[in-house]
Amino acid sequence: MTVILTEKAEFRLRAFLRGSATEETNNATKGIRILVKDGGCNGYEYGIEITSKPQPDDVVSQQGNVLVYVDTKSAPLLEGVVIDFVEGVMDSGFKFSNPNVTDTCGCGKSFKAGDCSPKGVPCS
Repeated sequence: MTVILTEKAEFRLRAFLRGSATEETNNATKGIRILVKDGGCNGYEYGIEITSKPQPDDVVSQQGNVLVYVDTKSAPLLEGVVIDFVEGVMDSGFKFSNPNVTDTCGCGKSFKAGDCSPKGVPCS
């Protein structure tokens, strides 16, 4: 499973991880969960959350100094995705370049992949 973080995205995610540190946090497993969930006008939406509790079936990779967790349901929809962080006057945030996408919403916040139903079922 390949998720690629650009240098800017990795830098920004490292800052989020440092900012969320607490005494109870297990820093050895603290990382970013990247997921695909049902939603938006095209069926799927991306999600990013901080976690220190990986699930047993997570696909785990290391991007620079950031641990990346992806659940097995989202993994096929995220294969080959490149995540960047852009800053602009009108729009700033994480941008996903996903080779699996066949259609996107006009707002760019949701996507469709192949003939998948909007239930998070990976394309075959």
